[in-house]
Amino acid sequence: MADISPPSWDIPDKLYFRIGEVTTITDLAAYVLRFWESEFPDINPKRTESGQRLYRKSDIEVILLIKHLLYDKKFTIQGAKQYLRGINRDEKKPPANDMIREIKNELLEIKNLLNG
Repeated sequence: MADISPPSWDIPDKLYFRIGEVTTITDLAAYVLRFWESEFPDINPKRTESGQRLYRKSDIEVILLIKHLLYDKKFTIQGAKQYLRGINRDEKKPPANDMIREIKNELLEIKNLLNG
């Protein structure tokens, strides 16, 4: 089977990204991101009260993987969905400490946003 591993990506280290930042990082149009969001459940940005999308680094990694599969490896959308389902089935749950750290970071970010 051919190697379909994606290239490594340089994504800034921050908690949330607005859609404009994601279009710059991924070199994809906003309408493509919105369409993929409807097609791929793994892309699940949070929403602000005003409805703006806030993508996490993990969302961007999934978007870049989908872009790699569709554009570089010539997968169909259905094929990319099947590939992602296979990856999700094979993944192990993150260690509890990592999950707690991620939740703590998200709560701190929310606190900072509220304190503005």
